[in-house]
Amino acid sequence: MLSIRLARNGAKKRPFYHIVVSENDRIPTGQALEILGFVNPIATVGETIRIDADKAKAWILKGARPSKTVLDLFKKHAIL
Repeated sequence: MLSIRLARNGAKKRPFYHIVVSENDRIPTGQALEILGFVNPIATVGETIRIDADKAKAWILKGARPSKTVLDLFKKHAIL
């Protein structure tokens, strides 16, 4: 089954997350099928979040299930 979830990147105490589509049985930092966007929670200048809404909707129609956190982000930014 496919899932849309956050994959953590960045240095220690400087998190940066990619919103990715991947298989459920893969580790979260493993290979992703597609990157849908990013979340930078500690950004002071510039974008803190970017989501490709068209790609996200297409993957949901294909059967990918967003995690709780990603679902909250989608609702907050009016993607779903």
